[in-house]
Amino acid sequence: MKWKLLSLPILSAALIMGGCSSTEDKETEDTASESHMHTGTSEIPEGLELATNPKFIEGSQVTILADHMEGMDGAEGTVLSAYDTTAYEVSYTPVDGGEKVNNHKWVVQEEIKDAGDEKLAPGTEVTLEADHMEGMKGAEAVIDAAEETTVYMVDYTPTNGGKKVTDHKWLTEDELEARE
Repeated sequence: MKWKLLSLPILSAALIMGGCSSTEDKETEDTASESHMHTGTSEIPEGLELATNPKFIEGSQVTILADHMEGMDGAEGTVLSAYDTTAYEVSYTPVDGGEKVNNHKWVVQEEIKDAGDEKLAPGTEVTLEADHMEGMKGAEAVIDAAEETTVYMVDYTPTNGGKKVTDHKWLTEDELEARE
């Protein structure tokens, strides 16, 4: 009988400690996955012009069909603005020493140092002036793909329960769907 009475507190303590451990592990995982967090601002790059005929206008309620970040795919959002430009998928090594980022979508023509007006070809080495993610501004990058399109700045609420993302740059028309 004494053995059973003693084992109950020990078992309870083990369960409590196990619960704390998994919470701490989860917090560590969250911090690690946020090492290159979105750093959105409503500031628009110089020279970027409003779209003349966007599919989604300011205030449109949309569902995001892209997975640029955790919790983005399927998230509900609101269009803030739309711009006609060339959007680039790029690979870069963050200036803050983080791991190389491959195939980041999207950086626009006006966020590339000395890009000029001509569409840049895949393989072109560039310097980023974009500041969407930590360590992006000033990073050396390579153009992976280019697309002349309309890009959107959007606020959205992540599907994973994360904090609301404001001023996310950029999503293309095919990455958004109208929500009723």
